[in-house]
Amino acid sequence: MSDTALETRLAELESRLAFQEITIEDLNRTVTAHEIEMAKMRDNMRLMVEKLKASQPSHIAAQSEETPPPHY
Repeated sequence: MSDTALETRLAELESRLAFQEITIEDLNRTVTAHEIEMAKMRDNMRLMVEKLKASQPSHIAAQSEETPPPHY
């Protein structure tokens, strides 16, 4: 291969590498943002479940309120 062909190929490879680095950085920022958002959503879901459990009356009596079984 001639020097100009090698230089052209090297320039193309460097261009591709630069584009890939930019793409990887963009993807990394996107993934990081999604991880933060998912953490917030998990916290919100946990709080919603706790509030839902607290707002629903329990249909199970406490152990002290239970009458003993008939065989006692």
